[in-house]
Amino acid sequence: MSEEIELLREVYAAFNRRDIESVLARLDPDVDWPNGMEGGREYGRFAVRNYWGRQFGIVQSRVEPMSFRTEEDGRVCVDVNQVVHDLSGKLVADQMVQHVYTLRSGLITHMEIRKP
Repeated sequence: MSEEIELLREVYAAFNRRDIESVLARLDPDVDWPNGMEGGREYGRFAVRNYWGRQFGIVQSRVEPMSFRTEEDGRVCVDVNQVVHDLSGKLVADQMVQHVYTLRSGLITHMEIRKP
C-alpha cells in the first residue's frame, strides 16, 4: 500500500498547487470521479478537467490528507481536511471528509466522497 499512499500524497500536493495536468496523469483515462460541487459524477479525464475549471472559477479549495487506510475491499480511504473559500476569501467550509479511491495499475479509476 505504500506505493498507493505515495501516489495519493503526490496527487493531493499537485491539486493544492493547481498542477492539474500532473493530477490528470494519475487518473485512468476513463476515471469515474465525483462532482462534489454540482452533484453527479464525471467520467474521463476531459470531464474532470472541465469540472475543476468550473470549480476553480467559483471557489478556492485546499485538501490536506490526514490519514490513510486500506478498506476490506482493497480501496484506499483518506481522511481529508477540506477548506473552501469563495473568491473574495470568505470561508465557505472547513470540514473533514473521506475520499475513497480505487486504483489499478498505478492509476486512480474511481473516487468517492463520504462524510466520516
